[in-house]
Amino acid sequence: MNLFVRLFLSTLLTRLRPKVSLWEGSRTPFRVLPNDLDVFRHMTNSRYLGLCDLARLDLMVRSGYWAEVGRRGWYPVVTAQTITYRRSLRLWQKFEVHTRLLGFDERSSYLEQTFVAAGQTMARAVVQVRFLRRTGGSVPQVELLESAGGQPAGLELPVWVKEWADSVRISSTPENP
Repeated sequence: MNLFVRLFLSTLLTRLRPKVSLWEGSRTPFRVLPNDLDVFRHMTNSRYLGLCDLARLDLMVRSGYWAEVGRRGWYPVVTAQTITYRRSLRLWQKFEVHTRLLGFDERSSYLEQTFVAAGQTMARAVVQVRFLRRTGGSVPQVELLESAGGQPAGLELPVWVKEWADSVRISSTPENP
């Protein structure tokens, strides 16, 4: 089953699952399928990132934020991500992706996505996202936060995430050949 089929099924099932708060995060259930495996018979590294996409969509749809973003003509794009693997996920194994907002800086939103199976952390990703307008240009963070009803008190971007984002940013000025 490729990700398009999973996307279709996830979209249907997401609408049947309970609503969540954008600020509290979500837990999205999955199972390792045969086409998720690499030659070593565990879930291939690229599949983790694809499932992160589906879990972020689950959070946005179940919180109602996807409808708001669409109404405003915005869409999210991943601008950077990092993932650390702790244990392998095996064929038919059930797991959840826990998705939560870490915070914001002047340009981007940051999420943490943790793969959990049988109570154990299997992998963790940090994802940097920007929102773009369908008419062109980026959506300022002030508008994003306003559209979400404001930022909850105490939600501050961890220092290490800010340092990571600064270290992986690609300059917009031309590089020397």
